[in-house]
Order: sequence, then structure tokens, then C-alpha cells
Amino acid sequence: MKHTKRRSRFVGWRFVLCALAAAVVLAALVRAFVVDVYYIPSESMQPLLEPGDRVAVSRTDYRSGDIQRGDVVVFDGRGSLAPLHNGDPAPLTALKSVARWVGLAGSDTVYVKRVIGIPGDRVSCCTDEEPRVTVNGTPVDESYVYPGDAPSEQNFDVIVPEGRLWLMGDHRSESADSRSLLGAPGGGLISKERVIGRATAILWPLERSSDIERLELGAEWNTAK
Repeated sequence: MKHTKRRSRFVGWRFVLCALAAAVVLAALVRAFVVDVYYIPSESMQPLLEPGDRVAVSRTDYRSGDIQRGDVVVFDGRGSLAPLHNGDPAPLTALKSVARWVGLAGSDTVYVKRVIGIPGDRVSCCTDEEPRVTVNGTPVDESYVYPGDAPSEQNFDVIVPEGRLWLMGDHRSESADSRSLLGAPGGGLISKERVIGRATAILWPLERSSDIERLELGAEWNTAK
């Protein structure tokens, strides 16, 4: 009788462990191919995103559609914004990976920015009497920029080539973005292949949970001037 009870408990625990393992595998698959969750570590996208926010990132949006101006995208910054070499020892790297996976820490190589220029666009700032960002000669209404920030403290005038994007943070004075890479290989232009997905919603904290509006900046600005 005791042997039967022990066997029953063993079967019960084995079922629980198998169910947990299946749940972890399912979550990993969903996050790898459908929607992921990213921790926001910095002020670069304020006021839209605050440090500590967890955002949902759709990995499917760009399989059937194009990246649009105004989209808030999460991308792999290796080879551009991120350091090329990570000097952390292996145990610390593994610990950081676990913390990122459960949403307790950000990534040293993953960034979130807003798309300002897409292939073919001429993106400029602060070259005329009124400091402002222009795309193909048309001023951009940037109501999302952090209150009190200038559109940019740095002048630029670039044409976005095929396969690249011009990305900027909403908190311009606190953001390392395409402007930071002017003069570097690639000239501040991020490869579209590095985009992981589009940020679609703030999930946490609950009092800030909301959808992230998809802006359509200048759909009619399809010719560089």
C-alpha cells in the first residue's frame, strides 16, 4: 500500500515537471516567433516609454507588411549602437540572459527607437531658420518628442539607402541613435535585417498598460527632394 502511494506521488510530480517543461518550451516558441517581451532600461524613449516598462514586441508585423515611418521598433544593435565585444564572464552573461528572459533586466545589445526615415528618404534637421526634422523636404510633426527637447542638437542631412533605416529616440537629449553614428561605417543607418519587431503595447506596470499607437508619418512623402 505504501509502495503504491509513493509511486502515485512520483507520477504526480513527474506530471507537474513535464507540464512546467512544456509550458517553458511553449513560451519560448511564442517569444521566438510571435510576440516577445522587452524590458526598457533607459530614458531614451520618454515620454512614451519609461525605465522599467515591459513592452510587447510583435515579431510578425513585418512578415506581411513594411516598416513604416513612426513605428517604434526593437532592434539588435550589434555592429551599430552596441559594443562589438562583450567582456562579461560566461556565468554573468548567462545570469543576464535569464534576467532578460523573465523581464527583470534589459539587454546590452537590444535597443528601442522610432523610425524616422525609410529607404529613399532624405532626412534632415536644423538646417533652416526653424529647427525641425524634415523628411523629403517636409517638416515632421513630432508631438511625441520629450517636452522641452530640441528636435536635435546635432545637424544632419542624410539619404537613407536601400535596406537601411534612420532611427531616433523620442527623448532626443538622452538618446544614442542614428545621430550618434554619423561618420562611422554605415553613417548612422541601421540595417532593416536587425529589426526584431514592432513595440505594440506596454504590459507592465499595470497602471501604465496601454497600446502603443502606430503613427503613419508622411505616407505621402515618397520622393526625396
